[in-house]
Amino acid sequence: MDWKDVLRRRLASPNTDPKRKKSEQELKEEEMDLFTKYYSEWKGGRKNTNEFYKTIPRFYYRLPAEDEVLLQKLREESRAVFLQRKSRELLDNEELQNLWFLLDKHQIPPVIGEEAMINYENFLKVGEKAGPKCKQFFTAKVFAKLLHTDSYGRISIMQFFNYVMRKVWLHQTRIGLSLYDVAGQGYLRESDLENYILELIPTLPQLDGLEKSFYSFYVCTAVRKFFFFLDPLRTGKIKIQDILACSFLDDLLELRDEELSKESQETNWFSAPSALRVYGQYLNLDKDHNGMLSKEELSRYGTATMTNVFLDRVFQECLTYDGEMDYKTYLDFVLALENRKEPAALQYIFKLLDIENKGYLNVFSLNYFFRAIQELMKIHGQDPVSFQDVKDEIFDMVKPKDPLKISLQDLINSNQGDTVTTILIDLNGFWTYENREALVANDNENSADLDDT
Repeated sequence: MDWKDVLRRRLASPNTDPKRKKSEQELKEEEMDLFTKYYSEWKGGRKNTNEFYKTIPRFYYRLPAEDEVLLQKLREESRAVFLQRKSRELLDNEELQNLWFLLDKHQIPPVIGEEAMINYENFLKVGEKAGPKCKQFFTAKVFAKLLHTDSYGRISIMQFFNYVMRKVWLHQTRIGLSLYDVAGQGYLRESDLENYILELIPTLPQLDGLEKSFYSFYVCTAVRKFFFFLDPLRTGKIKIQDILACSFLDDLLELRDEELSKESQETNWFSAPSALRVYGQYLNLDKDHNGMLSKEELSRYGTATMTNVFLDRVFQECLTYDGEMDYKTYLDFVLALENRKEPAALQYIFKLLDIENKGYLNVFSLNYFFRAIQELMKIHGQDPVSFQDVKDEIFDMVKPKDPLKISLQDLINSNQGDTVTTILIDLNGFWTYENREALVANDNENSADLDDT
């Protein structure tokens, strides 16, 4: 019987006590009690019809608190066991050699150049013989990914083997980085990454010449590049996936090559010559030898032509100690100025140029910074350039969505962010931009003279 009918009958039934008539208030209370009772039963019945709710698996596990020592130890041990098991699932050197032997044995002629090839049929045969660890690599998806323009429908054995090697290396590195993930949440804090790089130094032959007293400065220099580019919101942590996806780890591990060329070392931020160059510049700027840089000391950075207005903004926005900059903050400054085409570097400089914190640059902002360029031009005996002309050029280069405002995304999308920022903060950079046509013509003349000789 429906609960509504029960409720109506109960209320319609005569009073059981003939001597006492219930008040209106008592009737309302009885009605509410009955309604609550029958509604609860009805709602409970509906719940029982949805049994699938009980099958939803648990998806949240609370992390142990600091005082729950036993739970923390249990979590650490279980993670260590998990990582060891994952490590055992990877191909070792002997298994990789065996895989190469099987691939070479099943190659299908003709050879293209020096590239041995294999078709899909033999590809599957090798997968059956290579063992269970290799099963994940011998799929139709992987074969199709490596299949290009071969008229016989084959793939390069070398390309496939390099693909396997790369996958194995990524998993090995992921496991290695995860060992330093103290929180076990898939990211590394600054101290975690510092420990990883510090313990990596002895395995990199190109860093053999570093003094142990310089290790802490080297680690700081290396870690700052990861955090400057991979932690734009300054959360103090980086996802391990992001570390693996970027090229920085490749650059760092490139230092294992004992025969790395001098040119490669000079362009590699993590090399010993590069780290010593950056630290040496910092020491040369630090004239009072207090380990910190004042605004006056930083003004001599590079060609010593950055405007005072820009330097004021650096010391207003960046972390300083009693008005002076430490080595870590200096590294962020260097990384921004040496990589002005990169979004993270443009974000750093844009924040300094956005004096009103509005999220965009307007004519006032551009004029504020370019006035300082004009003043430097007068000091150096040059005729100041009209701001109106420069402003029009900047807006023409960037082509912002709003014709009166330039956002950070506009700068990034234009691919002219490095040029725009250089024009506004550095006299030497502006002079180079202003005389770019004459410089190109001069370079062409010099090249012609060399050809004649």
